[in-house]
Amino acid sequence: MLDQIKELREKTGAGVMDAKKAIEEASGDMKKAVELIRAKGLARAEAKAEREVKSGRVYCYTHAGGTAAAMVEVACETDFVAKTEEFDALCKEIAMQIVSMNPTDVDELMAQPYIRDGSKTIEQLVKELVSKTGENIRIVRLARFKLGVE
Repeated sequence: MLDQIKELREKTGAGVMDAKKAIEEASGDMKKAVELIRAKGLARAEAKAEREVKSGRVYCYTHAGGTAAAMVEVACETDFVAKTEEFDALCKEIAMQIVSMNPTDVDELMAQPYIRDGSKTIEQLVKELVSKTGENIRIVRLARFKLGVE
């Protein structure tokens, strides 16, 4: 069971006890346990959605040898979370999504399938980190630039 807990934690970022409970509830079915963790994480994320975000970062990503770039402002509650590797990785993934998929606004971006895993949306990607950090995280604004395109 320890191997299953470790595997589930790596896939979802869930805590040890949450992973153990999900595996028990799913009777050892790893796919069902992942679904349970994600559902629980999304419920936690919804509860945090109204909390104020005053920290975060503006992340810039340049793609394709400098022919395209994206800027995204991602906000969170504290600078502690804003300085984590997970938050930085989320910002990068969102900026890459913007360069690749060219959303016109944040709402469109949030609804898009994630380019690295089409089984989830950008909104779900953000909510996974909300669940893991315990803080509200919000994409505030975005911009995309492509060489020769206005």
